Order: sequence, then C-alpha cells, then structure tokens
Amino acid sequence: MKDIVKELLKNNERFADEWGSKKDLTIPPRKRIAVLTCMDARVDPLPMPGLEIGDAHVVRNAGGRASDDAIRSLVISHKLLGTDTWLVIHHTDCGMETFTDEEKDGFLIQSLETAVHDGKKWVDGGEGPGSLEGSNLSFRNPKSAIRMYESAHRVKGTQLLSG
Repeated sequence: MKDIVKELLKNNERFADEWGSKKDLTIPPRKRIAVLTCMDARVDPLPMPGLEIGDAHVVRNAGGRASDDAIRSLVISHKLLGTDTWLVIHHTDCGMETFTDEEKDGFLIQSLETAVHDGKKWVDGGEGPGSLEGSNLSFRNPKSAIRMYESAHRVKGTQLLSG
C-alpha cells in the first residue's frame, strides 16, 4: 500500500474519533444554503461567507460551473433537503482560466495522462486513450452561469447569490 494511502487511512481514524458533537448535525444544512464552487485545493468555501460545517451543502467541480451534475445536486439539495439559497463562489487565479475550451477539449480527447504547464502554455505529450467527458462544458462561455440562473428560477422559493 502506498504511504499516502496509509497516511490517509490513519488520518481518517483520528477524524472519526474526534467527530464528537458533529455527529448530532442533521443532514439538511442548518442555514438552508447550497454552495457551488471550484474544486481548487486552495479554496475553502465555508469561511468566505462565514459558514461552518453543517451550515450548507457544498458542490464542487472544475471552475465551479453549472454542469448537469451540479444542477442535479442543487435541485436534490432543495427538493429533498430544504435548501432555499444557492450561493455561487468563484475565485481569482482559477486554473480553468489558463487554457481555452478548445485546448481543454483537445487534451481530453488526446489522452488522460497529466498535462504539464511549462510556464507559458499547457503541453500534453500523452497518448490515448482519451475521453469526451467534460468537452461539452464551456469554462469561458457565460451560458454556464445563465443555466444556473434559469435552474434557480425554475425551483420555486430559491434565491441565487453569486459574486
């Protein structure tokens, strides 16, 4: 077993032991908020608007975009778990802004090996197989945000906050 896997399993045991009063949290979020944000490891979306564990559902993906799966999660969050406010959090220096949609699509189709940024541009020397997953979602086109607004308006009683 890789050292990182051992470390993660050990950390999970400690986390479970320290869970304590959090086990009393309810599945529906306390503040009835759902957050859509980027998967960037530098971004912790809860403290930005003053939220804590248990206050909100958090849906994360590349670029914090309103993909079909993100919208499905938000609708379930509202319909089955009572959220009535959807908060979209984007951030500066997002990695999704470092390439065009065309470059992203080409890299995904070419291979699933990790591409490298050489300081100026992305380079992908990988060889297939690739994937079409993610090629239908634009990170530069505002239609993604518009889909989010349209979805929020279809779900009665929700409000959408973004910034």
